[in-house]
Amino acid sequence: MKYFVISDNVDTLTGLRMAGIEGVLAHKHDEVLSAVVDASSDPDIGILLITERICTLCSEILDELKQHGSRPLVVEIPDRHGTGRAPDSITKYIKESIGVRV
Repeated sequence: MKYFVISDNVDTLTGLRMAGIEGVLAHKHDEVLSAVVDASSDPDIGILLITERICTLCSEILDELKQHGSRPLVVEIPDRHGTGRAPDSITKYIKESIGVRV
């Protein structure tokens, strides 16, 4: 099973490509929609990484995939321009997950 990323940010896409994760750059709703459909129809893609801004562009199809799709697993990832999370979200996540205050 492979990872695949749909990003609106060249830096995020480049960094993940350096880690061996293929992906596409998309900025408009129709580009994102096409990329999501292509990724979800590829049997080799098991995890679909999507940046925060992209998630807001096509939330309807992503919600459908998250609720009813068995594959791929859709994971929203922050990028350097991400604003959808609180400033202490990572430390809060660590505390909630393993009980350690950072």
